[in-house]
Amino acid sequence: MISANTRTAAVHAGRRDLGELGVHVPPIDLSSTYPLPDLVKGGESYDALAGGDPPPADGSLVYQRLWNPTVARFETGLAELEGTGEAVAFASGMAAFTACLLASVAAGTPHIVAVRPLYGGSDHLLATGLLGTAVSWAYPEEIETALRPDTGLVVVETPANPDLRLLDLADVKRRAGDVAVLVDNTFATPVLQRPAEHGADLVLHSATKFLGGHGDVVAGVVACGGEWARRLRPIRAITGGLLHPWAAYMLHRGLQTLPVRVHAAQEGALKLANRLAAHPAVTKVHYPGLAECDPHGLVGRQMAGPGAVLSFEVDGGFERALQVASRCRLITRAVSLGGVDTLIQHPASLTHRPVTEDAKPVAGLLRVSVGLEDPDDLWADLSHALAD
Repeated sequence: MISANTRTAAVHAGRRDLGELGVHVPPIDLSSTYPLPDLVKGGESYDALAGGDPPPADGSLVYQRLWNPTVARFETGLAELEGTGEAVAFASGMAAFTACLLASVAAGTPHIVAVRPLYGGSDHLLATGLLGTAVSWAYPEEIETALRPDTGLVVVETPANPDLRLLDLADVKRRAGDVAVLVDNTFATPVLQRPAEHGADLVLHSATKFLGGHGDVVAGVVACGGEWARRLRPIRAITGGLLHPWAAYMLHRGLQTLPVRVHAAQEGALKLANRLAAHPAVTKVHYPGLAECDPHGLVGRQMAGPGAVLSFEVDGGFERALQVASRCRLITRAVSLGGVDTLIQHPASLTHRPVTEDAKPVAGLLRVSVGLEDPDDLWADLSHALAD
């Protein structure tokens, strides 16, 4: 369970040295290059940074692709909230996931065991084998038998996109054994779930979503221990998947209000889920706050709350789902999630469009990311959209 001081930690994470600097707001370092004290120390700094280590105290940061103080501040803040030693930020969630897969390939362990559903982009990248990986799709109880000597990662997402399915992370780790477990924690955020406390080695976020929280930044981050951080930073430097300092500043600022936003949106999502479950036009609601969606009691044990994303199904397939989404007036038809305004989208034709047919969400499923609007206003819009 997340401790009661998450709100306090979020406000101060990555900011503990500001008093020493004599500032109240973290500075933004936009430098693309940095002066070298001398060529020898410059070379030593380059070697350290290129190898994934922090910069030497008496050296140089050399070049933004290797290290940036503003990015490092956000990484420190997120690592504090996730309860990991370190974090490595990237230009997008997919860049972050790519780096994890490349690190596995580089270590001679290109085989990945993955549990569906996953975000459509992650699913597609694994299915194509574009990065030299091979994937075995498995149900949670099949993880052990799917492992091979060259397995480098077990990849899971909980709550899963788009049907909000929950996985017991301690059980996943037990089945994975010595193989590293990567958990996509985008939907839950560290406010509601800390996968590292349940054995996860890598905690992935599309920081574009709840961490940024306002729909105006694209980013990804992996919270992890020091060994994995040293493996991921060189890949970020070599491939150029770095996060821009301005985006890092916005993400770091977003962490301050993350608990308040998540809890407020979650309150609205719970109300909408219960009302949707009672609506005659809705055939099924997927939301961890409903008892039937959490048969193992993970909310309250693994998660501190059910979150702010839900999905629901309507009869009539794509045509009916299209009609419902099109009739929304307050709720915006758009992909993404985790912002202050409520979004609705059709996963089968959008976020999960590239997923193979056998793994696609059902055609009548719509996903809703609940924002900070009054739940009664949101319900008025949904009930109008669902009316015959």
